[in-house]
Amino acid sequence: MLNSKAENLLFLPVKHSLMFFVTSVGYCDSNIRRPELRRDWMRTFIKDDPQHLEWYVNKCIENQHFFRATIDNLMNRFNQSVHILQQMSGCEWDDETGESRGFNQYGYDGEDFIALDLQTLTWIAPKPQAFITKLRWDADKARRDDNKYFIHLYPDWLKKYVQYARSFLQRTGRITQPEIHTNVILGHENV
Repeated sequence: MLNSKAENLLFLPVKHSLMFFVTSVGYCDSNIRRPELRRDWMRTFIKDDPQHLEWYVNKCIENQHFFRATIDNLMNRFNQSVHILQQMSGCEWDDETGESRGFNQYGYDGEDFIALDLQTLTWIAPKPQAFITKLRWDADKARRDDNKYFIHLYPDWLKKYVQYARSFLQRTGRITQPEIHTNVILGHENV
């Protein structure tokens, strides 16, 4: 039962985020070279904007080649055979202020490796081993153009995603466990 104070709740603005955890979020089948959409709202979004799916398909293919080449390169620089390369990229959007902030950073074997400075669109290399990558990526015009996604394109996508996923994001109610049926067999021994 709700108490009367609950009816006068104040709903505060919410900060929304869009992040791509390339190592763990989403699914891209390397055999069919297509991403698998996991949410109904995303399927609806793609149905309304089929060109958006093309971007994901291209990223699915590009990321496989990019990560393989980058890992091979880093293994040589760090002189290692076991390795983990992670990318975290995306943006955050505050729906009250309208402010958005993009980010793109890489980790190698659990430590910060390189991060994009969106003010200058150049890379920051906290480790000496990342400096060669910084020089290469700073000089790559196509990469610099792609980095603008974090300033313009991704915030627009995030706003659209929030619009399509609003009912999913604002769902309420109790999460209940499915009913569990147990058959118990009681027996006794004849002595």
